[in-house]
Amino acid sequence: MDSALLLLDLYRLMSRIRAFEDAAEIASQGGVAAWGLAANAKPALVRGPLHLSTGQEAVAVGVCRHLSHQDLLTSTHRGHGHTLAKGASVVPMMSELFGRATGTNKGKGGSMHIADFSVGMLGANGVVAAGIPIAVGAAHALKLRREPHIVSCFFGDGAVNRGPFLEGLNWAKVYELPLLFVCEDNRISATTPTAPMTAGEGATARARSMGIDGLTVDGNDVMAVHDAAATLTAQIRAGGGPRFLHALTYRFKGHVSVDPGTYRDAVEVEAALLSDPLTLARAKLLALGMTTGEVDAIDTAARAEIAAALAAAEAAPWPDASAAFQDIIDTGAGTWR
Repeated sequence: MDSALLLLDLYRLMSRIRAFEDAAEIASQGGVAAWGLAANAKPALVRGPLHLSTGQEAVAVGVCRHLSHQDLLTSTHRGHGHTLAKGASVVPMMSELFGRATGTNKGKGGSMHIADFSVGMLGANGVVAAGIPIAVGAAHALKLRREPHIVSCFFGDGAVNRGPFLEGLNWAKVYELPLLFVCEDNRISATTPTAPMTAGEGATARARSMGIDGLTVDGNDVMAVHDAAATLTAQIRAGGGPRFLHALTYRFKGHVSVDPGTYRDAVEVEAALLSDPLTLARAKLLALGMTTGEVDAIDTAARAEIAAALAAAEAAPWPDASAAFQDIIDTGAGTWR
């Protein structure tokens, strides 16, 4: 594909993700009038905690561009961007955040545990690093079945200090599994800077210590992520075993949607905003000959799509009480625990 058309395609998806995150943030705070819904809409339409990936869109889009429908993906508690980039639809996703029966998980998962098996998205996870062993298990299953697919596992920089990181990378390398580890390094773990808590040379060095090759990339440059992911996924598909992508990015918002993030240095945040992945991609599109109006039209279309999703989610039915006894484990004794 022509580089301009490719960047345009990547920008369009990043814009959709940004619009989704912005709308979900407003809905979680109780105000959605700006998105076309009634000004007196009920507060806190989003049920449960909401962790935004605003500012990290380039990582999800650049990586998932190289995943087929049959490829699999695991995510973090900050997984809306990954889910959308893998191909999930915005209406059932927003409905899931609203806790409605039409959500991807029938309203039972919410934001932190959103999943969509129909597009190979095996699930977000509220436990840091917990998606890693799930991805390793999925990749091992693919290898045992001799299926020609791969798994992409997203996790944050805080995960590299947890046990599942070591265990997962070790297992993946021992069995040469078809797995791309993607560290979205936004330099902060919840409310604490990661660097002072991480010994050694960081995520990539730890992966290489176990024989897993990888690349470090500017995670705000969607084309850089795209190109690095292209190289690594090609190596995995060729039977090269697991690979590691260390994407340096920045989380623009607080830990959760109602967190103003005032514990971060204001100068640091202001500097990070200058490297907004959408701003960088927009500048490249304009340099390639697109007009401001053409790029603005993409953003307008994304916001309109998400506004419709918000309206559909608010109008969707609540789960029936009987659904509480579905999708859970039966003890086998005829009773529920």
